[in-house]
Amino acid sequence: MLDPEGSVEHQPSSSFPRVLLIPLAMLLAIAALLLLAFSATRQKEPDFYTFKVVNIRGKLVSLEKYRGSVSLVVNVASECGYTDSHYKALQQLQRDLGSYHFNVLAFPCNQFGQQEPDTNKEIESFARKTYGASFPMFSKIAVSGAGAIPAYKYLIDSTGEEPTWNFWKYLVGPNGKVVKAWDSTVSVEEIRPHVTELVRQIILKKKDEL
Repeated sequence: MLDPEGSVEHQPSSSFPRVLLIPLAMLLAIAALLLLAFSATRQKEPDFYTFKVVNIRGKLVSLEKYRGSVSLVVNVASECGYTDSHYKALQQLQRDLGSYHFNVLAFPCNQFGQQEPDTNKEIESFARKTYGASFPMFSKIAVSGAGAIPAYKYLIDSTGEEPTWNFWKYLVGPNGKVVKAWDSTVSVEEIRPHVTELVRQIILKKKDEL
């Protein structure tokens, strides 16, 4: 029998809950994406190339430009007993391996024996004119202690080796991870095989990808 309105029995409408479900589903999807993005950010560990530093001309630069190549990071000084031998050997290594797969990254430092007292401009002029230094140079910094720049703190934390004198050397791989560290008494020639092996691996990998 028809009801008083002359129609069959009405079913409850489900349009109201559906209207709520759509924005709820969108909110859940957005929350899931944000959680994934946050997790990816937290899981990405810093490496040497994630830092920014100031070059010797006073410009802020990202070390990211050196990713994919090998870097030998050295705290240099102009008036040290190791200055002549190291600058000559570092420039020779830079010349031999080229800048495409390898770079010496020189950071002047005056912490040890006050042997880097000059300005950045004077330091650069000395290195370029005296030794023909063609490798990248950066602004004078502290490389140890509380005042060390973040990039150097990373090198120290990664190796457990903190510079105690001029010309401390850190070898950084193409992925930004520190491979090894050497103190001032170890010559550049002694570590050359370690550097050339890393460069060789990069070249072989690129050949395989062709």
